[in-house]
Amino acid sequence: MSGDLDRAAGRRLVFDAVLGPDLVRATFAGPHRSDSPYPWTRVVVRPVEVRGERYLQFSYFDAKRNVTKNVQGDAAAARLDEVWEAGFAAVHVTSAGEEIDLRLSRKGKVFVGRRSLDRATTPTPEAHNRVKDVPLPEGRADRVLEVMGILTRDGRVRPALRAKFTQINEFLRQLAHVLDAGDWLVSLGREVRLLDCGCGSSYLTLAAHHYLNDVLGVPALLLGVDVNDDLIRKSVERSERLGASGLEFAAGRIGGLDVRPDVVVALHACDTATDDAIAQAIRSEAHALLSVPCCHHHLNDQLRAEGPAEVLRPMLRHGILQQRTADLVTDAFRALALRVMGYRTDVIEFVSVEHTARNLMIRAVRGAPPGDAGFVREYLDLRRFWGVTPYLERALGEPFQRLLE
Repeated sequence: MSGDLDRAAGRRLVFDAVLGPDLVRATFAGPHRSDSPYPWTRVVVRPVEVRGERYLQFSYFDAKRNVTKNVQGDAAAARLDEVWEAGFAAVHVTSAGEEIDLRLSRKGKVFVGRRSLDRATTPTPEAHNRVKDVPLPEGRADRVLEVMGILTRDGRVRPALRAKFTQINEFLRQLAHVLDAGDWLVSLGREVRLLDCGCGSSYLTLAAHHYLNDVLGVPALLLGVDVNDDLIRKSVERSERLGASGLEFAAGRIGGLDVRPDVVVALHACDTATDDAIAQAIRSEAHALLSVPCCHHHLNDQLRAEGPAEVLRPMLRHGILQQRTADLVTDAFRALALRVMGYRTDVIEFVSVEHTARNLMIRAVRGAPPGDAGFVREYLDLRRFWGVTPYLERALGEPFQRLLE
């Protein structure tokens, strides 16, 4: 059901939904349609449980910080009134059994869309200290995953996108892991800046933006980069449909933008594009990197059963075995290079092979001393054994070479 209302009717609709017992989440975003200044670019309201009592949690976001307040009764109504008077262009409210979308025009007219959910969304208050451990669950309406086509209106996963849903949630778990590693996030003092290299259709970019800002309450700016202009255009259209702020997309080559992200993500960036993303993270002194490599053509073309590696001729004479060996050797070089450059690095299984054959993730967090003699020695020994020069070594350039000397 859709239509248009005056501002007073729109206000009553939002207040009844947000202050009522069935609220799941409300998001106020987009340009302000008000002459009075308002410092926040987005406000998220949701019920939380604090010491056994139900509160409304107001999370305020701008470009540099976020502030969270838990309130009840008249204080909640007063805060909601302030948010409404700011005149956000987009309001999205999810309550038990219904979603409400409001768009406020520059002339003050309110356009509203309402739809019933096939299965009621349970408005259970989140435990205040437990929210950040939960990615995006199944069985609960989620506007972002719905716009991406992954969930139906009532929160059911579309069968054809089950693998993508699993991949997104595992990625978000790993993202939460690197955010919690060390104290860099606490000491940052501003929004987190995340760069998605080779963002493709931007499933993970949109999901990460939603998870950080709306679920974890971590203010974050995200930039998705891809060489495919058509995919970038579609990603921009999706973000506009969501009314998301702090979310940008750019067409270009990985490493070709002058940015300094805190977290670099590269999932299934093809061949040396993964190396370019790793080099971007290191040059930017990013705090964390999450990379799931794709194909490994560059080193595969160099591997020979010669010198010390001659003993491996029985493996390398078979194309499929040489390819898999090249995959492992390439990722071993990448993990070692990161360790040499001062990153604590793990190679882990990302998701089960039933979801994707490319299921190894390189997970790295900056904080170790660069130039560790043991890792330098391992790198040089591995390079000498195979008689190769990995692309990443050239991408890192002189700073890396100095550490190897």
